[in-house]
Amino acid sequence: MALILRTFARQGVCLSRTQYGVLCRHAAPMGSSAKEEMDKFWAKNATLNRPMSPHLTIYKWSVPMMMSVAHRGTGIGLSGAVSAFAMAALVLPGNYPYYLDLIHSLSVGPYLIGLAKFGIALPLSYHTFNGIRHLLWDSGKGFKMPEVYRSGYTVIGLSIITSIALVLL
Repeated sequence: MALILRTFARQGVCLSRTQYGVLCRHAAPMGSSAKEEMDKFWAKNATLNRPMSPHLTIYKWSVPMMMSVAHRGTGIGLSGAVSAFAMAALVLPGNYPYYLDLIHSLSVGPYLIGLAKFGIALPLSYHTFNGIRHLLWDSGKGFKMPEVYRSGYTVIGLSIITSIALVLL
């Protein structure tokens, strides 16, 4: 009701007492508040002995489910890492060759450097290939369960192969 009156007031329309009474006569009161509705909902669920809400422990984990979680995790991780490196490049003194020399002076060995490169390459390649898979899904292709699993295993295989290739560069 208040919204109707505000709309009329903004438009410069003045309502007489009788016109206001007509508008109020046709207004219907709200049935219940949101709190009352939620209380009824939870009381019904308690009566029926339902669990509070679905949670991860009741689901059987599948490859598509794990890949969805991994896709979100790699996306968050990659965006956080890029943001952190960008902020470090802006804030820290020195330039790129200085920090590259600092890393070389640590003498961590080729295996640890290869492992670090693999740790960067795997999430990047996985997120890229799984993003391409999602783009194919957006076109309406690959929704049958055998295709979902086949494309999932393909993404995992391509991610590992690409990561190894990037490490060997």
